[in-house]
Amino acid sequence: MNIYLEEYHRKLTSPEKAVQRIHNGDNVVHGVTFAEPPALLHAIAKRARAGDLSKVFIYSFNPQQHAAESYLALDIQDSIFARSWFLGPSARRLAAVGLVQFIPSSLHQVPKFLRENMTVDVCVTTVSPMDKAGFFSFGTANDLTSTAASLAKTLIVEVNKNMPRVFGNAMAHISEVDAVVENHVPLMQQPPPEAKEQDAVIGRLISEIVPDNAVLQLGIGTLPNAICPFLENHKDLGVHSELFGPGMKDLIVKGVITGRKKTLHPRKHVFSVAYGTDDTFAFMDDNPSMASYPSDYVMDPKIIAQNDNMVSVNSIIQVDLTGQCNAEYLSGQMYSGTGGQLDFVRGAYAAKNGKSILTFYSTAMSGKVSRVVPFLDKNAAVSTPRMDVQYLCTEYGLVNLKNKSEDERALAIIDLAHPDFREDLIRCAEEMRIV
Repeated sequence: MNIYLEEYHRKLTSPEKAVQRIHNGDNVVHGVTFAEPPALLHAIAKRARAGDLSKVFIYSFNPQQHAAESYLALDIQDSIFARSWFLGPSARRLAAVGLVQFIPSSLHQVPKFLRENMTVDVCVTTVSPMDKAGFFSFGTANDLTSTAASLAKTLIVEVNKNMPRVFGNAMAHISEVDAVVENHVPLMQQPPPEAKEQDAVIGRLISEIVPDNAVLQLGIGTLPNAICPFLENHKDLGVHSELFGPGMKDLIVKGVITGRKKTLHPRKHVFSVAYGTDDTFAFMDDNPSMASYPSDYVMDPKIIAQNDNMVSVNSIIQVDLTGQCNAEYLSGQMYSGTGGQLDFVRGAYAAKNGKSILTFYSTAMSGKVSRVVPFLDKNAAVSTPRMDVQYLCTEYGLVNLKNKSEDERALAIIDLAHPDFREDLIRCAEEMRIV
C-alpha cells in the first residue's frame, strides 16, 4: 500500500472523534463559503449542545448554510463565540443583535491577522480527496484557509469527492493533517443571480472601456457578473480575481478568456474563492489553468498592480456627492464587509493602463430611494474613500472621477442618479457649497 494511504487510514476517524481535539477556549478557523465542513461543524455544535465545549471562538469569512445550521444556532451562543471578517445572509441578523462579532478588515490583511494577531488552535475545512503524492486541495476556498491550515496547532480535514482539485498555493499534505473525516455530500450551489433590466445597460457601458488583453476582477453580487455576456467579442482576457464564478468559466470555454497576454501568471486563471454550480466545479477540477492563492497574495494591491490592463469591477450600496462609497451598511446595519474591494480599487488603478470600476443601481426599494445621496447613511462605513474612486457606473452612465474638482465630481455623480432625484441632489450640493 502507498505509504501516504497508510497514514491516511491511520488518521481517518469520525467527525465526533475528530473534534475531540478542540478544547475550551480554543480559536477555531473554518473553511469559508463552499469549503465549510458540514460534518465537522455539526459535530462541534453537538459537543457544545451537550455541555462538553465552552468559550470556543470560531472565525469565518461570509458564513454560509452549514455554519447557520450548526454553530450559529441560537441555543449554543453561550458556548460558541462567532467572529467573522465578512457578513452574509446567515450572519447579518445575528450580528445585528451581537451574536456574531464583525471584524473590520481588508481581505488581503486577514492572513496577517492570523499570523500576528491571534493564535490559530484548530483549522477545520473541506478538501478534495488525497492524490497519490499525499496532497489534499483546498478547492473552492483559499482566501484564508491555507494560511490558517499552516498555522494551526491542529488541522482537521473533511474529505469530499465533490470538492474540485485545484492547483496553485492551495494544498495541504497528509503529514500536516492531524485527523481526516470523510463526508461525500453535494457542495452548496450558487447559480448566477437572475439578471435585472438595468444589467444590460450597465454591462454594455462597462464592456466598452474594457480593452482586449484586459485582466479581470469581478466582485460579489449581481452586477459584476452581469458584464460577462457583453465581453464575448473581446480577445485574450485574463483573470486575477478574489472570486471566480460562472460568468468567467463561460468566457474561458468560449475562448474569450485565455490569459495568454497576462504580464503576471500568463495562461493561469488566478483566484482565491470560487462559487457557482456543479458545472463550474467540474470545469475547475484537476484543471492546470486554475491557480488558487491566499488573499494576501491575490488581493495585495502591489501584486494586483503587476497585471497590465487590470480591470476591477465591484458593486456598492451608496455614493455621496463627494464620491465616498459605502459597500457595507444597509438601513443602518452592517450588511457585508469590505472584502477585497478597496484592495482591487487601489491595485487596479496602480496597474499600467488599469481601471477600477464601482457599479450600482441608481435606486433601491422599487425606485423609492436614491443610491446617490448627499451624505452616506448614519453609521455607514466608507468602504472606498473618495480619493480612491475612479469610475462609477449606473444604468444612467459611466464617469471617471479622477482629476476632477469637487464641483465637477458632484455634478458627474448626480448625472448617475435617477432623474427623479437629481433636482434635490443639485439643491443639496448647492447648500453644501460643493457647486
